[in-house]
Amino acid sequence: MPDIRTRFAPSPTGDPHVGNIRTALFTWLFARGHDGTFILRIEDTDQAREVEGSVEAIMEGLRWLGLDWDEGPEIGGEYGPYFQSERLEHYQSAADRLIESGHAYRFEDERGSAVKFAMPSDGSTAVSDVIRGRVEFDNSLIDDFVILKSDGYPTYHLASVVDDQLMRISHVIRGEGWLSSAPRHVCLYDALGWQAPEFVHLPDILASGGGKLSKRHGAVSVNEYREMGYLPHAMVNFLALLGWSYDDKTELFTNDQLIEAFSLERVSKSGAVFNLDKLDWMNGHYIRESGDSELADVLLDYWRQYPPAELAPEPDRETLVQIVPLIKERLKTLADAAERIPFFFSDDFDYEPSELIQRKMDEGGTLRALNAAVEVVGAAEPFDAAILEARLRVLADDLDIKVGQLLGTLRVATSGLKVSPPLFESLEILGRERVVRDFNRAVAKLENSVQ
Repeated sequence: MPDIRTRFAPSPTGDPHVGNIRTALFTWLFARGHDGTFILRIEDTDQAREVEGSVEAIMEGLRWLGLDWDEGPEIGGEYGPYFQSERLEHYQSAADRLIESGHAYRFEDERGSAVKFAMPSDGSTAVSDVIRGRVEFDNSLIDDFVILKSDGYPTYHLASVVDDQLMRISHVIRGEGWLSSAPRHVCLYDALGWQAPEFVHLPDILASGGGKLSKRHGAVSVNEYREMGYLPHAMVNFLALLGWSYDDKTELFTNDQLIEAFSLERVSKSGAVFNLDKLDWMNGHYIRESGDSELADVLLDYWRQYPPAELAPEPDRETLVQIVPLIKERLKTLADAAERIPFFFSDDFDYEPSELIQRKMDEGGTLRALNAAVEVVGAAEPFDAAILEARLRVLADDLDIKVGQLLGTLRVATSGLKVSPPLFESLEILGRERVVRDFNRAVAKLENSVQ
């Protein structure tokens, strides 16, 4: 196989869509699996649609997912520049050649002189696609098309063909929406006397209810998924399976395994459904697989980038490492963590006194339980989860109440929550002084409410 050179060529018209990033991933995997070169090229020739900050958002999304590029912005390379707006002379030169050879002609539009490519009026144009095989297009159904606008900027058709040739791109991997444009590109290659690259048109990503994935179905930008608390590797693994499969059962891959396993031959022709439940499952799996110290660092980085209102100031790492094993089994995303743990770092929480009173209990019984619990935790030695569990279970028996009733009261007293991380381990992390203070505060709240 000749040198593999692939490119991801987004337009800077907004945040990177998951469909575009899936294209980038497949392009990157193919290059990495064949010791090839992955190029990032910014197709910024439609100046009217350009959105400020888009280039940075695209690069940030790629970096977050670990999709490093070998040539492109901030890196450079032998075939630069890598912004099409800086390559206008190449497109003008190609347009002049096409006019001279009779394959293109000038025309006047409302803004001035532009150039159109003259499509053959009869016969057909064949596009050879790695996924779909040979696809024939009737030339009579394809109109002449603009290749150079009156402002001197090229259209996508001319710019992509010229750059793919000059940058020695071996495989053009893009969404299937571009398949209908491929005969135009084949004709451009032929007219310029160039060998067309291999074309690979990837299947659309579909919403779970059918139809192409769009904003009305929820988040579509990869950077939105980052903010929602998805791990980069979970996102890579999930996107890799949108239109590609290794076999009919394997779903979890490391990046190295994906590089080793990926092939264009196993890319599907039919659309791939974006199943958010599957992404949640996969993200939860990778959260649970993380080491406690590793996940603590990931959470701290996430909170620095997207500060949660519940956690201010930033939690200390040493305590967080102790908390992580109590919560990670229940997390689907990183965003789920903050609401479960504020009480570990601050006792500035509130609750209604009535929340202390469990089902089939009253104020008097709850006060007796809290006062007795103060004595038990004050005397527990050592102050650890195992001892606390043993002593508090005995206390429930002594009080002739159910363990769940006692623990429900103590949970509200120490966290303000009805559902919280495992109680005994939480008490150990909070420490004796804080727990006794919380229990005494609960006694005072309940006594004041009864008076």
